[in-house]
Amino acid sequence: MTTKFDFNKGLSKLEDIVKTMESGDLSLEDSLKYFEKGVALTRQCQAALSKAEQKIALLSADDGYQSQQPLEQ
Repeated sequence: MTTKFDFNKGLSKLEDIVKTMESGDLSLEDSLKYFEKGVALTRQCQAALSKAEQKIALLSADDGYQSQQPLEQ
């Protein structure tokens, strides 16, 4: 069973990892562990954003919206 990725929670966890790593209080081993977690979360966030962009593009194509149109003419 696959759990749906929660972008907001993932981003929050990523921010926590960055703060922890910036503190400078971690050992090399712990820094590497946090770095690995951060890379994995970054990839998950990027994938979620990519899926959202694809959905927006699909929905926009369905209603004839074109992002190249100026807002005011």
